Amino acid sequence: MSGDGPRERGTGAGTGVVVAVDRGVCIGAGQCALTAPEVFTQDDDGFGQVLPGREDGRGSALLREAVRACPVSAISLRTGG
Repeated sequence: MSGDGPRERGTGAGTGVVVAVDRGVCIGAGQCALTAPEVFTQDDDGFGQVLPGREDGRGSALLREAVRACPVSAISLRTGG
């Protein structure tokens, strides 16, 4: 795994929050997908990714818990939109 992977970004349209997974940091532990499966999944290589259309985390009561559960802090929440 290289440390120079691209950041996955979302638009966060209308919610003020943008969820992102830094693929250069992610180790594929899967805690995000286990904690908030309505926002996160794992790609074919096992790395976390935000589901299409869920970049704003809308509808997830466990979004912040998923961020905290990441063992390498690869998930970020930013103010946006």
